[in-house]
Amino acid sequence: MIQDFKPRLEQREPNSLRRHRHKLVVLAAAIAGAALFINLAADPNDTTAAVSTAAPAAGSAIDVTTLAIPAADTVALDRLSPAGSPPGPSAADATAAADAATDEEPSADAATEADPADIAAQPTDDPAPAAEPPESLRWVSHKVRSGESLARIFKDQGLTPQLLYKITHSSDEAAGLARIIPGQTLKFAFDPDCELVTLDHVLSAIHTLRIEATDDGFAAQDLRKDLEVRTAEAHGTINDSLFVDGQAAGLSDGQIMELAGIFGWDIDFALELRKGDSFSLVYEEQYLDGKKYRDGPILAAEFINRGTSFRAIRFEDEAGNVSYYDTDGSSKRRAFIRTPVKFARVSSRFTNKRWHPVLKKWRSHKGVDYAAPTGTPIKATGSGRVISRGWKGGYGKAVIIQHGGKYTTLYGHMSRFNAKVKNGSRVKQGQVIGYVGQTGLASGPHLHYEFRINGVHRNPLTVKLPKSDPLPKAQLAAFRASSAPLLAKLDALSPTTVVARADTGN
Repeated sequence: MIQDFKPRLEQREPNSLRRHRHKLVVLAAAIAGAALFINLAADPNDTTAAVSTAAPAAGSAIDVTTLAIPAADTVALDRLSPAGSPPGPSAADATAAADAATDEEPSADAATEADPADIAAQPTDDPAPAAEPPESLRWVSHKVRSGESLARIFKDQGLTPQLLYKITHSSDEAAGLARIIPGQTLKFAFDPDCELVTLDHVLSAIHTLRIEATDDGFAAQDLRKDLEVRTAEAHGTINDSLFVDGQAAGLSDGQIMELAGIFGWDIDFALELRKGDSFSLVYEEQYLDGKKYRDGPILAAEFINRGTSFRAIRFEDEAGNVSYYDTDGSSKRRAFIRTPVKFARVSSRFTNKRWHPVLKKWRSHKGVDYAAPTGTPIKATGSGRVISRGWKGGYGKAVIIQHGGKYTTLYGHMSRFNAKVKNGSRVKQGQVIGYVGQTGLASGPHLHYEFRINGVHRNPLTVKLPKSDPLPKAQLAAFRASSAPLLAKLDALSPTTVVARADTGN
């Protein structure tokens, strides 16, 4: 049995092994013989079990690190030998035999180097080395709190001021990192050595500024998510106010303000709104991951005020300018807006005879008074140049703006001016020029507003306002093509369609 086993062991070892490998092979054979002897002593007839215990499986490697036998075990081997049986080889004998074998010169066959092709062809049970997994990053998220500075946040994350300086000065985009505001989120990614690899400045759910470490320093990348755009519609009737009834129709406060701004050149929402007026609009909704993220712009709208229909279509021209137009292509934006104060109450109208509450006598009132709380912003009704800013008799603190060659507007009884608006300043339509007060001859906080054409006072509530330039003829075809489906949706929403059909007998 040992003779059968030994060739198998030799077959496992390449001929190119050096002398110390011969020693281990001999030692392995000796131990295998000892194990065989022990099994035979336990059951002389069960030779199969002895062979299967001692012999390794074909093609398997022998772990030489397990071949050393403690000295105490040699005694155990001697004690296991049954009486009358020839003693088996001891571990000491096996060690001596191994030493003798290694002292001999290896034979010519043993010294012969094996063919590299034969070595490569030999089977192996060792698996191929697995690819090392990529280094994992440790992410830390921090929500900016009120009063926090970027330097404090970096310090809390164990990052140095020098690193913060390098990042914020690496590019113009990265410099914006210093303008963090409460509620935003900063995400830090650290490698296993605790070095900063990536910094994400989450500006919103769809916008993130990513700063990544590179061999040359840091690189900034603007990441934005695409939004799904859907079209929605709404319709409402005025029973209480534009805000109340707009909300009842499902509009947000922002959409209501946008609707009022679109028709602000046609309708004075503080004075001319009537119960029974109605509005219809087609607008965009923007979705992120299947959930509504925000409202998009109003695409088309109609407002019926006291029986008169006003319509507006959103259109982007060839230059990328976006504005609202009437159905014939005329711009909804006029040279003037009707009211300089949003949603204020008219406390006194334009008239040739009015009892003055301070002077206590009858006199003409050449403008319109808008009652509003002190500090309410006052906006320029048209673009122009400031020709007067300061105290002006009974008007108190007042501003006069020249619009082109023949139009002027006056704003009186202000509590204070916009510090950026001075004599000679150019102002734009809708720009805040001051704030409501009661300076001069005023019995309460309000704005006195006058509109003059060639120096003649006109009623600001009824004067016909000049229109802006219409679309160029070259763009009218594109405007009509884009507006046709939107107008069809308005027709389906608007009650005027039903009235028109009723008038024609359909």
